Amino acid sequence: MIINHNISALNTYRQLTVNNSATSKSLEKLSSGYRINRAGDDAAGLAISEKMRGQIRGLNMASKNAQDGISLIQTAEGALNETHSILQRMRELAVQAANGTNTDADRTEIQKEIEQLKSEIDRISTDTEFNTLKLLDGSISNNMKLDDTNATKILSVEVMDDNLKVGDFTISLTGATVVAAAENNLSGVDTTVGFTSSGDPVKMGTYTLQIKDSGDGTTFNLYLVDSKKTVIGTGSVDKDSSGSTTVVSIGGLDFTFDETAIAEGDVEITVSADIEGSVTGPDGTVLGAIDADDITTGYVNVGGLKINFDSTITGGSSGSPTVTKATFSSKAVAFQIGANEGQYTKLAINNMSSEALGVDGIDLSTGESASKAITTIDNAIQLVSAERAKLGAIQNRLEHTINNLGTSAENLSAAESRIRDVDMAKEMMEFTKNSILQQAAQAMLAQANQQPQGVLQLLR
Repeated sequence: MIINHNISALNTYRQLTVNNSATSKSLEKLSSGYRINRAGDDAAGLAISEKMRGQIRGLNMASKNAQDGISLIQTAEGALNETHSILQRMRELAVQAANGTNTDADRTEIQKEIEQLKSEIDRISTDTEFNTLKLLDGSISNNMKLDDTNATKILSVEVMDDNLKVGDFTISLTGATVVAAAENNLSGVDTTVGFTSSGDPVKMGTYTLQIKDSGDGTTFNLYLVDSKKTVIGTGSVDKDSSGSTTVVSIGGLDFTFDETAIAEGDVEITVSADIEGSVTGPDGTVLGAIDADDITTGYVNVGGLKINFDSTITGGSSGSPTVTKATFSSKAVAFQIGANEGQYTKLAINNMSSEALGVDGIDLSTGESASKAITTIDNAIQLVSAERAKLGAIQNRLEHTINNLGTSAENLSAAESRIRDVDMAKEMMEFTKNSILQQAAQAMLAQANQQPQGVLQLLR
């Protein structure tokens, strides 16, 4: 028997220490609710959990960002709603001024209100702000500038996707053929319709040439109207028994007439184009191919760009394309709607001033100018409608974004919980076990400490 080393006591003490530590950890998990309180509990689990926490908090903040974006859009759209109302009032005044019952003095009084309405459109454009950010004065607009040569003779390029990369876009046309054809033929009108070499070029679309007898028996009045029934050009042609032909230029088109056979009626004309080519982005990536046949809209949509053209558009060949560069710069506001870098969407709002809408020069001083003002205001209303429609579309998108962010954050929270949170029932079982073992070890340590007492029996 030995007393210097009580091995039983040492062993029991070691077990008691282990049980004390296990009980302490169980208490920590039960009191905190976490399975992982330190890296030592689960090193890999801690790393995964922290990455998930970063994503969850990022998603929650992105949801707030999207809601702020909706608030900005609602501010801009609400202002444009009033711009719409002003334009409708201006149109109403233009219709009133176009009536022949009004005198010049009456139109002068009407013009006074027009001037005030134009000033209010400009005030709305310059004063509409969100968090000091001006929304409608062009401060957050896109800009696309064609190069000085513009070899393809494109009218303009509009940005349809605000998220496009800034830089130089290359528009290469390997073919561009524009045709003006009469869909029906009247006596005295040649089926071949040409393009006027001088003056404003005609746009793509459908037109009607109205031939009406002037009433003098020798002259016919000519009216070229577009699909909206707006007269875009007028002319006249004589009826000549000698059988001569004449060419009359109206609205960018040349019409050939047989002066012997000319008669009243309507000629339907279609101006269409066949265009082939491609659009390349700033990084050299081909964004899309242009392959449009018999288009009458006057534009093609390729790679987030709307390319507008008229009858002067020019194309090369497959081996030698005609090239125009368009430089894209943007001041669009970016909404960070994701938890990671680059997860954003941009919003650009065009200038909504009276000058940008084309109504700054409206003059209702005469019946003729008032009549023309109606079409001008219609175009302005269409511009505002297009801008409001874009804002509404992005708002609807952001509402879906918020729903998706909420779902993603919820699912990630559930996944992080499975890694980080403690199972209270399971851990309570462990705690009960460790608590019993701790009490047993304490009792056994007391017994082990009594074992050396037996040596005293030998010393009596």
